[in-house]
Amino acid sequence: MISVQNLSVEFSAKSLFDNINYVINRRDRIALVGKNGAGKSTMLKIIAGLQRPTSGQVAVPADTTIGYLPQQMKLTDTRTVVEEVREAFSHIDDMQKRLDRLNAELAERTDYESADYQRLIDDVADLSERLAMEQSENAEAEMEKTLIGLGFLRSDFNRLTSEFSGGWRMRIELAKLLLRRPDVLLLDEPTNHLDIESIQWLEQFLATKANAVVLVSHDRAFIDNVTNRTIEISCGKIYDYAVNYSKFVQLRKERVEQQMRAYQNQQKEIADTEAFIERFRYKATKAVQVQSRMKQLAKIERIEVDEVDTSHLNLRFPPAPRSGDYPLILEDVGKRYGDHQVFDHCTFTIKRGEKVAFVGKNGEGKSTLVKCIMNEIPFTGTLKVGHNVKIGYFAQNQAQLLDEDITVFDTIDRVAVGDIRTKIRDILGAFMFGGEASDKKVKVLSGGEKTRLAMIRLLLEPVNLLILDEPTNHLDMATKDILKQAIKDFTGTVIVVSHDREFLDGLVEKVYEFGGGKVRECLGGIYEFLEKKKLASLRELERATGTEPQKQALKQAPAAEAKAEPGKTSSAPQKESAPSAPKLTYAEQRERDKMLRKAAKKVEEAETAITRIEGEIAAIEARLASGDTGSGADAASGESIFDQHARLQRNLENAMSVWELASSEHEELAARFAR
Repeated sequence: MISVQNLSVEFSAKSLFDNINYVINRRDRIALVGKNGAGKSTMLKIIAGLQRPTSGQVAVPADTTIGYLPQQMKLTDTRTVVEEVREAFSHIDDMQKRLDRLNAELAERTDYESADYQRLIDDVADLSERLAMEQSENAEAEMEKTLIGLGFLRSDFNRLTSEFSGGWRMRIELAKLLLRRPDVLLLDEPTNHLDIESIQWLEQFLATKANAVVLVSHDRAFIDNVTNRTIEISCGKIYDYAVNYSKFVQLRKERVEQQMRAYQNQQKEIADTEAFIERFRYKATKAVQVQSRMKQLAKIERIEVDEVDTSHLNLRFPPAPRSGDYPLILEDVGKRYGDHQVFDHCTFTIKRGEKVAFVGKNGEGKSTLVKCIMNEIPFTGTLKVGHNVKIGYFAQNQAQLLDEDITVFDTIDRVAVGDIRTKIRDILGAFMFGGEASDKKVKVLSGGEKTRLAMIRLLLEPVNLLILDEPTNHLDMATKDILKQAIKDFTGTVIVVSHDREFLDGLVEKVYEFGGGKVRECLGGIYEFLEKKKLASLRELERATGTEPQKQALKQAPAAEAKAEPGKTSSAPQKESAPSAPKLTYAEQRERDKMLRKAAKKVEEAETAITRIEGEIAAIEARLASGDTGSGADAASGESIFDQHARLQRNLENAMSVWELASSEHEELAARFAR
């Protein structure tokens, strides 16, 4: 459908792409991957026609439409939601104007027998037919259905786009793309400003509504669920794999190993040839052989070693000074902007060494509570920061706060104090800013490089409470994995605000859910939390969300919260009587059986987990009953026998909750299909 032919791009005599060729086919789901600065966003801009390559071309058939979603949106804040979304139908207005011009020209022409006149008639007929097809669908009804499907209320339609937070503004742009129905969707970091629920909706949309998709994303779970093809940009070349990202990682490892072996063999061949030339350079009897070897050496196409293997991020947080047992205690903390209550009666305690996540829809107050903890904004209630707590804070817009007119080295040099100033070069090298890279201006760095630079500030002094607000935005997957491991190894306390499920998985042991003006504590990891909340799809989430005033509060942007409408008392949603189920088709029966088997399997897995944990608890209680309390901490886990018992009890409670939810879901499905 779209053909990229001999594409080359150079910046300041440096080659970004070198003679690249590939084809985007209909129904392709392509993940464009590579290190920060490899040229992923540039590639999308070239395909979208927003940037010209140094050489080569992108061949797009005349009837192929392209929709492009950039990292930074450019919505006009003076428009309402419906006015902004109506821009999706601007092509219909353009077609109507062109048809009017052709009809006017047709009325003026008198050369009825000429070939030009006949072509004009054909153009009018073709355009009229296309316009009739476009207008046959009620644009207003289609727009309303799409917006409501994305979670907007009819009362939102006439609100200004400036009143919405980043995630909801992203949905406005996605609504425009959906209504345009492009043949090819180009998405550049679409998940950066979306919450987990919105990401799940986007996954479903791309799977069911989109045609061809080319996306750049560092959310591993998202691209695994969406894509079926992976194109890696590396060393100015591309490597095309007809698999999703997880399988690509395995195949890529094999490719790099082969590449390294080929590189080593070539280096040996070059060394042997150069040694022969040097040895017999001045012997007349070997002149012919020397000349032949020199020509052979000149013709060798040098194998480049993959750039991933030539640099490595070495990230390790300094040892955390010991803090009090409870670094953070909140009692009835609340925050209000005007008449809009963001959250209220927020009460919880974070213990030393815990790693927790703040999750929830955009606009529910995650970053607002972080600002309360940092004492940047006033709040109600009591918020106590524990004894000897030193906070390291990475704000969501930390990278944007950097001075773009100074160099990487000066950025760190201006904030470093004491002995740390003598180690700036070493720190920059550990973050892949070694050598000439430290002298680059900040404004030429990619989004991921700016995030890495902002992250260095956290290393300048030891802290024992890390608060990271969306730390993974713009980071490539390798860097995210290294950051995740560094946080896991950190001995202090961590609060992570993130929408990245894969990043949070295995990192946090507790999740705080923000929603409906409340903050709820959920024990367990992120996928256990999602299982409990039954967030299998965005539709289920939207049905579970409260009444209209509560939905309205979800969309409020922080900047516009002060102007929010007076809150209304929510009431319990009324259950609607379910219509009688029609007779199922064969395909629907198979889907029903599949859902029932899946639900039954969840119940069985939960029961197995309960049995296993109860067995472990019984073994520990038997040891305690016999007087065996162990000698100190367990060698493998570092826990005492009493800590192990307490942990297993918490795990058992969590497993029981999962079993109850799974059993309830299975019973509901069985009852629904029995009707």
